[in-house]
Amino acid sequence: MNSFWNESEKNKINFPKIKNNIETSICIIGGGLTGLSTGYYLSKENDVVILEKDKICASTSGKNTGKITSQHGMFYKYLIESNGKDFAKKYLEANENAIDEIESIIKNEKIECDFEKENAYVFSNTENGINQIRDEKKAIEKIKKGKCKFVDNIELPIPKASAIKFENQAKFNPVKYGYGLANCIINNNGKIFENSKVTDINKIENKYEICVNEYKIIADKVVLATRYPTINIPGYYFMKMYQSTSYAMVADVKEDLFNGMYISLDMPIISFRTINDNGKQLLLAVGYDYKTGVEQTVNGYSKLEDTVTKMYPKAEILYKWTAEDCISLDKIPYIGEYSNLMKNIYVATGFNKWGLTTSNIAANIIKDKIQGEENEYEEIFKSTRLEPIKNKDEVKNMLKEVKESIILSKFKLPKESIDEVEKGQGKIVQVNNNKVGVYKSETGEIFTVKPVCTHLGCELYFNNYDKTWECPCHGSKFSYDGKALEVPGIKDLE
Repeated sequence: MNSFWNESEKNKINFPKIKNNIETSICIIGGGLTGLSTGYYLSKENDVVILEKDKICASTSGKNTGKITSQHGMFYKYLIESNGKDFAKKYLEANENAIDEIESIIKNEKIECDFEKENAYVFSNTENGINQIRDEKKAIEKIKKGKCKFVDNIELPIPKASAIKFENQAKFNPVKYGYGLANCIINNNGKIFENSKVTDINKIENKYEICVNEYKIIADKVVLATRYPTINIPGYYFMKMYQSTSYAMVADVKEDLFNGMYISLDMPIISFRTINDNGKQLLLAVGYDYKTGVEQTVNGYSKLEDTVTKMYPKAEILYKWTAEDCISLDKIPYIGEYSNLMKNIYVATGFNKWGLTTSNIAANIIKDKIQGEENEYEEIFKSTRLEPIKNKDEVKNMLKEVKESIILSKFKLPKESIDEVEKGQGKIVQVNNNKVGVYKSETGEIFTVKPVCTHLGCELYFNNYDKTWECPCHGSKFSYDGKALEVPGIKDLE
């Protein structure tokens, strides 16, 4: 399902598919906002090639809220308690600087992307939540006086809600912004290739060989901007993150909307903002997160729609989609060198659903590292940090062993196994001590796969709402017939 953002950019540039071997100084893998922002900075002084497996900004960068904020939930009290005041202050400064930097790029490059300054609110209407908001404000005052305000009423139609208010935040259309960055990269003689899927990266003396389609790119330096890194060892990012999926929808509520951008503190966490669509105000709501690959008993779309229609009874849902992001176990993104054992490969991942400001932070840190310059925020996002994994529940399934007896997808299923699956549904069925992933279409057509993630071999779960096979370990997603959709799984299912 396409997002509103991807549908709104009707005049998209079609970048070519790679058709020959290339040598370059810097190869950026991933054409989302992190890859494009990094390419924007580096292409001013360097030879840059960007590789995107689908269309640029088609995945996470085109499916987010479009909110550019330095406050995202109750976070700074946590940072002070876990890492100290100086760390929290730098984290806040990094995000505030990113807002200013994005605005500066938009103005200087004349990118038309519906950029607007707006206040942002984290709200609650429970006693416990409001107390947390008061505590968060006190924490922020310790690192930057006057940065936020406590307000005891909000324009969002939620009764008895109080909020922490951050002024001078912003919103935009992330896909229009991404295509604006792409234009700048091309004007700087950079190269962008779409439908160009990287399948392997090899060290060749002091350079890297990137295998993409049937061609090879030789690069001095490589940037992995794929949301989830596709290299497992070294780095071991699969032990330090999991992926989370959110539901999103845009609605015409057929009445006046609010000012400001909002995100709830209380569970389920839901984000709200308005979109100006050619003079008409639309509502964007995103929420009801779940850990990718974990069975959900209730349709998140229905729950989100119920929330929207309770607030606005005449609401007409125009767009629905899901968005995925990586969640680091210590809540801090990983930005910088991929591993101490792999020089000249850089990574940006674990954005914790706070990707718009973080994409710019990451681009600046990686740009500075490649160009041999110091970055004052590099240390707080250090990708090679050696922190103990604190949440064992999140990683207990990370290295799940899959038995060799799991059956290949072309196995002929007995009728009783096919009868187990309802039309329009998918499930794993047992056949003679073997497991087969089966999807039965609404017309009764049968699709079978080996229900094992091609990343690290975890057993998959079928999401009957999105019709996708999902990995509970690291968040890979595959279509009902086994096509790889979301990293880190880059190979199709058997």
